[in-house]
Amino acid sequence: MLLHVTDFLFFTTFYKLPSTNYILPSMHYLQKYKGKSTRHQCPACETNHSFTQYLNGDTHEPIHRNVGICNRETKCGYHYTPKQYFMDNQMSQSSSMSFKNIPPLQKSSPRVGPVGSIPFSYVQQSASYKSNFVRFLCEFLTVEQMKQAGENYALGATKSKEVIFWQIDITGKVRTGKIMQYNPNTGKRIKHQSGAIDWVHNKLKKTGILPEDFNLQQCFFGEHLLKIYPEKFVAIVESEKSAIIASIIFPDLIWLAAGNLNGLSIEKCQVLNGRDVTLYPDLGAFEKWNEKAQLLNYQFPSQNGEGSVVRCSTLLEEEATDIERENGLDIADYIVLELTLKKTTSEIQKTFSSNLQTMIDRNRALLVLINGLQLEES
Repeated sequence: MLLHVTDFLFFTTFYKLPSTNYILPSMHYLQKYKGKSTRHQCPACETNHSFTQYLNGDTHEPIHRNVGICNRETKCGYHYTPKQYFMDNQMSQSSSMSFKNIPPLQKSSPRVGPVGSIPFSYVQQSASYKSNFVRFLCEFLTVEQMKQAGENYALGATKSKEVIFWQIDITGKVRTGKIMQYNPNTGKRIKHQSGAIDWVHNKLKKTGILPEDFNLQQCFFGEHLLKIYPEKFVAIVESEKSAIIASIIFPDLIWLAAGNLNGLSIEKCQVLNGRDVTLYPDLGAFEKWNEKAQLLNYQFPSQNGEGSVVRCSTLLEEEATDIERENGLDIADYIVLELTLKKTTSEIQKTFSSNLQTMIDRNRALLVLINGLQLEES
């Protein structure tokens, strides 16, 4: 599938949502342990049998598959409470995901205590292109492109060649850094026994540099760019990898990463108020992010052209094959496929005879066939 700049300006139409009153909340509780079947895969670190879900006090069913707490408190620390879930989705605590129960417009309740931050010196010390993630990108990007992305997003690296995706908020404060390892050949995340993700704030807490009660409140990856480029349109994807790759190919937009499927909380999205935003969900996540787009439009209504306009792109949903949909591809996967094909095409074309080149010029599908089957001209 070929991607064009015009594809990224595709907009869908949304409707203003009605407001209703809250319904009295139900009591919710953590699922009791009754074997491995009651412990699930954590949506953050993706470790199996480590996640305890919150159950509805009336139905005794999970509130949502991602509402719960990871048992790996130190290495992961994911905890998504029922209260935060209903706040994020502007729902009553006894309702299902339905716009019939959206509460009146109100701001999210502030959390207790100041937001924790990490000294910027750690970002500076980690600044490096010596990660396996960057090594993968260098296979199809120029040095100048990689340098631009590294500077815009303050990419860091560990001694183990893990990449550090720093979360720097719109005021310039460093909230935390996500540490991830990638396969330098495939660009896929490497998952190991201790999990695929670690966090800078957790490492600093272990060494006593940060207090145990460090108040982590995550922000968008790339959020600091909102202040640097106040006039640019905003595009939001799920993963940091996608934001980096898309920013290189489509630099006219500010590319932010939500961090995960549930990373579009109302609290986090406050910085988007007044901006023109398009969401680009991974395949399989369109329905959830489309609902979130409508909720954000409701939360930040446009007034005299100064409010937010949030849209959810249907680009991938309309173009994806069944296999691509099953694999949950994201926009970066398509970009990498296209760039890789172009690079391979350029290399192959140097070896063609004039007769074969003429045939390819008449039928470009022949080049794809030669590339895919690794054929050689005799």
